[in-house]
Amino acid sequence: MAQSWPQAVCNHCGSTGPRLLASLGRFTLVECSNCGLAYIADPPEPAELSAMYQGEADYHTELHDPHSPAFARMAGVAGEHLAFTRRWASGGRLIDIGCSTGLFLDKAKSAGFTAEGAEFSAASAQFARDHFGLQVTDGDIHAVDAAPESFDLLTMFDVIEHVRDPAGDIAAAHRLLKPGGLFILSTPNIDGLFPRASQPLAGVLGHWPHPEPPWHLYQFSVRTLTVMLEQRGFACLGTQHTCIDLAYTFGSMSTLKRSPKRLAYALAFAPLAWAGPKLGMGDWFYLAARKL
Repeated sequence: MAQSWPQAVCNHCGSTGPRLLASLGRFTLVECSNCGLAYIADPPEPAELSAMYQGEADYHTELHDPHSPAFARMAGVAGEHLAFTRRWASGGRLIDIGCSTGLFLDKAKSAGFTAEGAEFSAASAQFARDHFGLQVTDGDIHAVDAAPESFDLLTMFDVIEHVRDPAGDIAAAHRLLKPGGLFILSTPNIDGLFPRASQPLAGVLGHWPHPEPPWHLYQFSVRTLTVMLEQRGFACLGTQHTCIDLAYTFGSMSTLKRSPKRLAYALAFAPLAWAGPKLGMGDWFYLAARKL
């Protein structure tokens, strides 16, 4: 545990020499010794990351079938995104960064928002245009060709943990939002009851389903994300704790039946994942912030 990575630089505070949290396959999850932000110290190269999110890598291709169970499941999640959004706004010009196949944007349009998006997966962006008739930019937030202060709301659902430079993306969101505009995010919570209880076993087992490297390059808590936002021109308004789908985290019942070790792990920790939101320690959370 004494090993450090002096070449690893914290995206928030610029500190070097973080401490080890867990070695997960070929990747190393560390925590900034100054501000507490957790991140992958040895992420994939940009070209490898880009390939992971394109159609040839089968990234979320099951979501391109409107008749699939995955499409129906994500439609339900999009409804949850909209419910949280409507706690803070009832209309306005909205852009969803990382909009995937457009399920949330379609619901937002039906609810009265003027909605458009940006999506890094070219196949998913095209599906959103073809299936829902949405205006979707290919690429990330930095590809959005809009004047500063163009949007009333900017949403990032399960995106900030995937990007190489979350501080840069937060700054870009600030630029695109009107004064007083809303920034609404969701992301996994490393300080959730299940992640914190299971983390000590990660090194022993070589298994910690919460971080998901290399897909997730950063792991936020409410505290670390709040501080990052506040130091970049936002005031945080409120949060909502929830739980990542248990089957997604631990595996389906058919999978668990085939693996006694995974079944034992699920029996030990799934109750904590379920109970976390009720204690304000969910393993996933929404956060709403306002541009100052």
